[in-house]
Amino acid sequence: MKKNIIASCICTLVCVLFITSCENELPTMAEYSAYAFSGLDVDGGDWTPILLTSSDQISVATPADVTSSEYLAELASLKSEQASLNGDQKRAIEYWTNNPVLRWNEIALELIAKYNLIPGPNEDGTYTLPNSAAPEGPPLFPFAHPPYAVRALAYLSVAQFDGLISAWHYKYTFNRPAPYQVDNSINSAYKQNNIPSYPSDGAVVAVSARDILTAMFPLEKEYLKAKAEEHLQSLIWAGVNVESDITAGKFIGAEVSKLALARASTDGMKKAQCPKPVSDSIKAAAFNRFGWQWDNLEIPTRPVGLTPLYGKVKMWNVPTVEEVRPGIPPAPGSDEYNTNLQELINHQDHMTQEKRRIANFWQDGLGTYTPPGHWNKIAKDYLLKYKENPLRTARTFAYLNVAMMDGGISCWDAKYYYHYPRPIQQIPGFKTIAGTPNFPSYTSGHSVFSAAAAEVLAYIYPSEASQVRAWAIEAAESRIYGGIHWRFDAEVGTTQGRNVAGYTVNKAKQDGAD
Repeated sequence: MKKNIIASCICTLVCVLFITSCENELPTMAEYSAYAFSGLDVDGGDWTPILLTSSDQISVATPADVTSSEYLAELASLKSEQASLNGDQKRAIEYWTNNPVLRWNEIALELIAKYNLIPGPNEDGTYTLPNSAAPEGPPLFPFAHPPYAVRALAYLSVAQFDGLISAWHYKYTFNRPAPYQVDNSINSAYKQNNIPSYPSDGAVVAVSARDILTAMFPLEKEYLKAKAEEHLQSLIWAGVNVESDITAGKFIGAEVSKLALARASTDGMKKAQCPKPVSDSIKAAAFNRFGWQWDNLEIPTRPVGLTPLYGKVKMWNVPTVEEVRPGIPPAPGSDEYNTNLQELINHQDHMTQEKRRIANFWQDGLGTYTPPGHWNKIAKDYLLKYKENPLRTARTFAYLNVAMMDGGISCWDAKYYYHYPRPIQQIPGFKTIAGTPNFPSYTSGHSVFSAAAAEVLAYIYPSEASQVRAWAIEAAESRIYGGIHWRFDAEVGTTQGRNVAGYTVNKAKQDGAD
């Protein structure tokens, strides 16, 4: 008990030091209801998936004809359930809507924020790392820091995207109409469309989300199971699927999740948080190369920086991490370094309300859904604005998150390859307004994540390109205002994020969706 109390107190202290959720609450999720889709993407089954070799790799049975006794029995069961809906069931219909990809993304962001807490020290000052084999801890598993968060979002969205490509393939192969189109006495809770109902896209989304998120947040297994069950039941209550539609969708969702989790099990993430001797050797190698090293100045000091080997995690679209590694940062004492140093001192001495607002708005620190989550929220707003269907929605999230994950891997490679000191380590008496992260400075993670996200959104929504790119620049600037990064961290990081995202955008341009 005493150990847990100490850890709790330390986490509270660190949260104050980081000035995160105290000054920067989570950006509010937009309220939305079911809506008419701007397009149906009838050719979506021909798009190129990411993990699947083809849209028919996962096989489902030919559905029963709508005139069969088997199907008519399913219709009768659906009508019986619809006839006696209670308040909770009606609220579930409204909650899940006809684009549940958005809801499951929200749930993922909420879990990231819940688990984005630094593990505290033990009584003797040592640290125990979160352990997936014993997730109940202490400390709880996972610590949903930005690299962990973007990885979870990437696997979730890729599984949903591939699963929906498969579903769209079979929808337009079998062309079984929705229940309300077969029997006009059945009420559809959502806007009617001509998307075939077999297999259920909602079931694909529910099961893939349940399985991926359970693997990423194992302590939430029962919560996720209950959410998925409610979602699946709501498809009957809403009048959009019969049970056989849902069964086929559940099968696709489960199979595509297995493929995604098989990749995750061998992508190298398990080794990203390395032991202290390995971390020390990485630091020594950087010092031998460049003559500098980053020292952790957080209080209390964790003996190992955050995921030193994340730069070795398997990338999605970049052939090798070395291909996108940025050049050597300015040497301490050089003219460029001194210019950057003076700029930071000037910001500290002349901090304005607007600079502080920007620093806090983009902070996305402890207790939040992290910078990648912030960009998922921005993407969601555009998906709603343009009234995208579930398949298009999953595509946007998939490319957004794999680009940011590749960006994060590239950024962490640079951080630990160069092991560059942060401003607070180099400037006597310097104070930040955004804490002391426990990983090296060059390049800026916020800048890389934001630039990568902006490039994907600029490709998908070209009319929004100037806005999203401006936000990415502001996010990069925010780290300079906060005293966390040198300007070259932010500017090189922005270029790095754009370069890395280019690999994903080039792949997206060839998937058949444009």
